[in-house]
Amino acid sequence: MSFLRRQESIKTKNRFPMELGRIKKMISVEEALQTILNSTQNFGVEEIPFIQSVGRILKEEIKADRDFPPFNRVSMDGIAINSEQFQNGQKSFPIEGIQPAGSAQIALQNSKNCIEVMTGAMLPINTNAVVPYEDILIENGEAIIAIDVILQNQNIHQKGKDAKVGDLLIAKGKTISSAEIGVFATVGKSIVKVAKQPKVMIVSTGDELVGVAETPLAYQIRRSNVFTLVSLLEKLEIPSETEHIQDDKQLLKQRIKTYLQSYDVLLFSGAVSKGKFDYLPEVLEELGVVKLFHQVAQRPGKPFWFGQTKSCKVFAFPGNPISTFVNCLVYFYPWYFKSIGIEKQEETAILSEDVVFKPNLTYFLQVKLSSRYGHLIATPITGNGSGDLASLVNADAFIQLPKETTAFKSGEVFPIIRYR
Repeated sequence: MSFLRRQESIKTKNRFPMELGRIKKMISVEEALQTILNSTQNFGVEEIPFIQSVGRILKEEIKADRDFPPFNRVSMDGIAINSEQFQNGQKSFPIEGIQPAGSAQIALQNSKNCIEVMTGAMLPINTNAVVPYEDILIENGEAIIAIDVILQNQNIHQKGKDAKVGDLLIAKGKTISSAEIGVFATVGKSIVKVAKQPKVMIVSTGDELVGVAETPLAYQIRRSNVFTLVSLLEKLEIPSETEHIQDDKQLLKQRIKTYLQSYDVLLFSGAVSKGKFDYLPEVLEELGVVKLFHQVAQRPGKPFWFGQTKSCKVFAFPGNPISTFVNCLVYFYPWYFKSIGIEKQEETAILSEDVVFKPNLTYFLQVKLSSRYGHLIATPITGNGSGDLASLVNADAFIQLPKETTAFKSGEVFPIIRYR
């Protein structure tokens, strides 16, 4: 064997264990997610005006403070009568008075008469049916009924039919929507208890990044990942602050030390791979952040770093745009949902065409979603790798294809992670 061949053989033998070491350090997507879910935290409860609570998570039970409706409520404009008189053959009813909505309840004095009533009004005492105006003719102070059938309690929304006082109207843990806002108002709940949101700082790194409004030089690009993360958090009603730090180890260390003391969550984009200026893992460990893992067997987003202090969780995503995007959806979203007590059901879709992916990694493939015969269909979108930010515009979700399989067949069903 020649010297050069012997040296190459020695290099290969020496390198192989190192490569194995790197492979062993990578954990599976399932292990990474479980590690993160085991690190959830409770941010507490806060009270806010009910009108500002849309999208937040309710942290108290909302019960009926009285019967709903609270009285026998007229549900159509017309006349209120004693239906027994109609059953006895009476068709013409002298108008005795009027019951507007929002007025104290009056009583029918003569069972052969009627009272004009408005929608939302209390049903007059001694009446038990409402005949709408379109079914009567009014002449000379009398209402003549023009239909042949009238039923007792017709067009009356009976007291307590919707809910009784003390009934549970909204369960704790519900995501508040416009529907819940209406119920809050109805029961007089002007201030509601909701899950307090985490205090989040989003940090981008890199000397190559410039502001959105700046004109980049030939070797620069505009910052985008940080704003993608801001918008992903806004979908969860989580406010955030942003910062950009240059590739300077001492500056990184100085700034991050402050952030770790001031925020519940730090989200990083970039500086976690193997480059000479990827200082972030080293800086975090020097600052006492306990590393729980670094590198996940997935594509895109493999160099993902996750760790924690007693008071702060650190999600350090790779800097490629799609890596940052998918990791936020796959890891931060479930962590947040579990932290505030929301259970999310897994969603699946049918793969529309064959896919071949040879690396032994979980593959988050961009897909366009459609519906066919009641089934959700996922059609792969062709992109140019994890740096192809524009390709996200043409897709709706990621489909999660498991590792240790290279061929995925049309018609097979896999989990999806939506972002639309």
